[in-house]
Amino acid sequence: MKLRTVSAATGLQWVRLGVRTFLKQPLAMAGLFFMFMAAVSILAMVPFLGAAISSLLTPAVNLGLMSATREAEAGRFPMPTQLFTAFRGGPDKTRGMMILGGLYGAGLLLILLLASLLDSNTELPSTMSADEAMRAALASPGLWVAMLAMLPLQMLFWHAPALMFWHNVPPVKSLFFSLMACWANKGALTVFMLGWSALFITFSLGISLLGAALGGASAMGVILYPAVLLMASMFFTSIWFSFRDSFSE
Repeated sequence: MKLRTVSAATGLQWVRLGVRTFLKQPLAMAGLFFMFMAAVSILAMVPFLGAAISSLLTPAVNLGLMSATREAEAGRFPMPTQLFTAFRGGPDKTRGMMILGGLYGAGLLLILLLASLLDSNTELPSTMSADEAMRAALASPGLWVAMLAMLPLQMLFWHAPALMFWHNVPPVKSLFFSLMACWANKGALTVFMLGWSALFITFSLGISLLGAALGGASAMGVILYPAVLLMASMFFTSIWFSFRDSFSE
């Protein structure tokens, strides 16, 4: 396994390949992502334990979505069992994936604790309007510190599940190689994220115009959530291509 460095323009290619691959199997890819979100929603109903389980399974689910993308790219219909790819490689790989999940959960917990400590002395009046609450949230130092801290955490885990499962890299080493790959290809990843941000903004504007044409806020509320999930499923479809181009045998 060797690290590859690609040009910044490759980030746009990842976006295009993600959208194109999604459109090959839109029902399957959207359905798998909807299943994942439904499971997260159900787990969220369980106090504390649900959030812990969701964090523990996040690397495994990310690998499952990447595996489904491989199937769709090859012209095959991704089955729901693709979501469980991480647990079909034997006990060693299952254990490694659980280690990654535990480390990911610990990282999230540390970030949340740090953010809460920074905002511990901030109290919002109960009479505050929605706009005032939004402005207060944006002025919160904890929010911005958490957002900055999430960047290295995501870099550590961007490629780690795939490296551990498909290249047999030990869990801790997979985090290191993932971080190095993201840093080496930071230009392509930046363009990748900017490309998806532009698509999300354009898509949101389109949804807003469609909602206004169909009946205003009530109509937009009906179509907004599934539309956002659809775009998110396209985004996760494209992650496989960043991994594929960042490493070679």
